[in-house]
Amino acid sequence: MTAADGFNDKVSFIWSVADLLRGDIRQHEYGQFILPFVVLRRLDCVLEPTKQQVIAKAKDLDGKVSNVDPILERVTKAPFYNTSPLSFTDLLNDPSNIGKNLRSYVSGFSPDAADVLDKYRLAERIDTLDKAGLLYQVVARFADIDLHPDTVPNQTMGYIFEELLRRFSEMQNETAGEHFTPREVIKLMVNILFSEDEPALSGPAPVRTMLDPACGTGGMLSTAQDHLRELNPNAHLEAYGQELNPETWAICRSDMLIKGENPENIVLGNSFTADGHAGHRVDYLLANPPFGVDWKKYADPIQAEAENEGFDGRFGAGLPRVSDGSFLFLQHMIAHMKPVTPTGGGSRLAIVFSGSPLFSGAVGSGESNIRRWIIENDWLEAIVALPDQLFYNTGISTYFWVLTNRKRPERKGKVALIDVRREATKMRKSLGNKRNYLSDDTIAELTRLYADAPDTKDERVKILPNEAFGFQRITVEQPMRRKWVVTDDVLAALGQSKAWGKHAADKSPAELFASFVGPEFTTEKDLATKVAELAPTPVVKELVKLAAIPDPDAPDVTDRKGNPLPDPDLRDYENVPLGQDPEEYLAREVHPYAPGAWIDHTKTKIGYEIPFTRHFYVYTRPRPVTELDGEIAKREARIRELLGGLA
Repeated sequence: MTAADGFNDKVSFIWSVADLLRGDIRQHEYGQFILPFVVLRRLDCVLEPTKQQVIAKAKDLDGKVSNVDPILERVTKAPFYNTSPLSFTDLLNDPSNIGKNLRSYVSGFSPDAADVLDKYRLAERIDTLDKAGLLYQVVARFADIDLHPDTVPNQTMGYIFEELLRRFSEMQNETAGEHFTPREVIKLMVNILFSEDEPALSGPAPVRTMLDPACGTGGMLSTAQDHLRELNPNAHLEAYGQELNPETWAICRSDMLIKGENPENIVLGNSFTADGHAGHRVDYLLANPPFGVDWKKYADPIQAEAENEGFDGRFGAGLPRVSDGSFLFLQHMIAHMKPVTPTGGGSRLAIVFSGSPLFSGAVGSGESNIRRWIIENDWLEAIVALPDQLFYNTGISTYFWVLTNRKRPERKGKVALIDVRREATKMRKSLGNKRNYLSDDTIAELTRLYADAPDTKDERVKILPNEAFGFQRITVEQPMRRKWVVTDDVLAALGQSKAWGKHAADKSPAELFASFVGPEFTTEKDLATKVAELAPTPVVKELVKLAAIPDPDAPDVTDRKGNPLPDPDLRDYENVPLGQDPEEYLAREVHPYAPGAWIDHTKTKIGYEIPFTRHFYVYTRPRPVTELDGEIAKREARIRELLGGLA
């Protein structure tokens, strides 16, 4: 960015409009009023050269053509137009009717542009400023700034808009993270995504596509475009996005409008229930979805797609718990990856997660099955652990996952775990929860570290085979051993049972079975045979069940074929790493303590988790007890000395 671009002057001038709002508009709402006027002024400047031609053409087409949009857009050479006879500067000619004329002017915009302004709630902003007596002053201030494309090229206009958005986001402080992902985080992620695409970095005029399914205000897409342009000025990144919130969607879409990009690539709606880019495959995918987003209210269509379409849809691998939709975003992104072909193809994606997707969900759960699907397909290339306090709206530890279906040969069958949690630089002034940042030098170093990961000896990198994250969840059974003893407590419990209530005798259980209290019976059959003549079968079964007592010295309880029955109370579960023989594991780890144990192989399940922290754990030897005792003695002596002084 050069001084000739007028970047700083334009930003400062627009920013100064906030002085007009002070006292009448709350500070954290300044952006909601100023940003739509920036868009409005830019659109007016873009349309000014063809203004009269559009008005004449619209008049000529009136009543003759049902859809005038493509015709008028050919006149403007832009994806929007305005048929109002007024221009932005004309509004100043009639101060007493500024509100009425501005609304009339806005109503002349083409449907796409009007939709963006509507999502900004521009009509409501106009009413507020008009009632406060500020509307004319705001319009006059914006009329003084020249945002014509000849003066402010699309790229510079994009920078201006994004800088204003950044400032307003910081002003909101605690909610900035909802609108603004730290640029240094995006830059690192984009570096890593592009690092495997040499043609995009050095080709004559490569075109690549990128999708963000939770694009917010478009920060990730814009930063990716800018960064690719820095790496290769001839490259072009065509951005696609989808956003649920109307106001943030309007910001992103208007950013595309004023930069000359196709605004229709930014879709309003829920990516889970109404995929705005269904069937479209892209080269790169990038996202920082909300952590722990609850998808319960959208569950019906998501579950229907998973059940009815399976792997032909987006969610065939499984569904996570409804309290966290992180893996829904990831599966959605995978569905938009390009297939690999003999001549190329394939995609790369990066997504920011909290720590939960690494390990949440027991074996057989949706989360575990999704991890298994991803890793067994060899799509997971790396997971990078970021420093904490890096984001605006959370101080928790964050990670970003990198997936691709076109791994380099040396990365195939492996996953790189990269720990950069200690690489942050402290900020002079915190912004919300953001107290750390990644410097440019750190980003460059970490990018090199990632590229060299398969061969590096750096302690911050662990290269593990895919199988290292899988395990067999085995069910270990032990034989049931019982003796049967009728006690007063057993008879009391029998009297409270449903079986006794339904088949009650004239006598109480204590009276009916008094002669059996005390003696031990070695088998269930012994006791059942003896009491069978005294009570109906349901009562006998309930008595036998209540009288059973675990006895490790008793013989095994067996089925009719003589096979030992498992004891549910002694049932246990073990995780055996993939590649290990469960029977060898049983003999080595279990039989020394439970010689009669066996594995019920019919219940074995395969699970996957990524214990990131465990792989980087460094054992610290405890301090010697004598050293601790000496330190405690010194502190006690010091306390006694201080107390003596008080006395």
